[in-house]
Amino acid sequence: MPPRLEAATLLHPPPSVLFELCDAREHDSPPLLRLASRRPLALLALVPRPLVLFTAGALSGAIAKSLTAPLDRVKILLQVKGGFQKGALAAAAARGSVVQSLIAIGREEGLRGYWKGNLPQILRVVPYSAAQLYSYEVFKHAFRDGEGRLTVPRRLAAGACAGMAATLLTYPLDTLRLRIAVDPACRTLAGAVAVLAREGSGAAFYRGLGASMMGIAPYMALELSSYDLLPPALPSFARGFLAALIATVSCYPLDTVRRHIQLSAGKSIAWHVAAGGIVRSDGVVGLYRGFIPNSLKNLPNKGVKLSVFDAAKKALVAGELAYEEEKAAMHDDLATFARPL
Repeated sequence: MPPRLEAATLLHPPPSVLFELCDAREHDSPPLLRLASRRPLALLALVPRPLVLFTAGALSGAIAKSLTAPLDRVKILLQVKGGFQKGALAAAAARGSVVQSLIAIGREEGLRGYWKGNLPQILRVVPYSAAQLYSYEVFKHAFRDGEGRLTVPRRLAAGACAGMAATLLTYPLDTLRLRIAVDPACRTLAGAVAVLAREGSGAAFYRGLGASMMGIAPYMALELSSYDLLPPALPSFARGFLAALIATVSCYPLDTVRRHIQLSAGKSIAWHVAAGGIVRSDGVVGLYRGFIPNSLKNLPNKGVKLSVFDAAKKALVAGELAYEEEKAAMHDDLATFARPL
């Protein structure tokens, strides 16, 4: 394959081409000073690929979540009709008003109220995003067929497994974030831990895990696979936005059911019982409570996260190409100096 064509394929691979997770460096690598002065991007090739992918996933997730935290809190309050809140905020959330809920948060809790519960969210997002995006690459390689191809069903399975693995690792932090966001009595992370411990010891931190797994598996399968399969000509942010839209419309009701189960203090409710209660109380529309603020925060959030991760992979490949070119140039220079006059 010609060098130019090979570089283009590596930087913009079709869905059938998988991103390799490991690429061992040879011992005769160019000196660091030479790389730093001539091709700084080539230094990225010296960083282990898993470390680059974990860092990119963690940072992209943390930045995206922080930017959209106010809408995330409103979405949760609308889903649970205000939860344990009282006053104007509870009334606005019960009515399902996004604007009134945002105003009520500012009036009752001040500017910091918009980011209430964001610390456990960031603590959850950093390992979750890193584990999810990296494990997706791992599962894609594991699910290849005998000819090294990844069919659409196998790609969907890889996305589902990545979502479930990351959820299992970080679920207690999501439960803490939810409790802080909707319970005025829980003002700190330590306070939320104490409340949940009194309600059901360790099991309380995993309340609703079954419903969460049922929701996250199809969601991540659709989101990650859609991102890979959407036309590469689309900007990365647009592909992430559209992939998240497809997954959100399909799977949002399962997230609403999970939130209701998580708030069932001191008892465990089957997901179908919780879903039936919501439908009887509010109709099918009740399963989509908070959908608008969720979409407003989730779609750009996923657009940012997936595009940053994609950019990190492309930057890593570009750095490795620069590294190989610089190594070849160094060998040419050595051969020139060693040539007899």
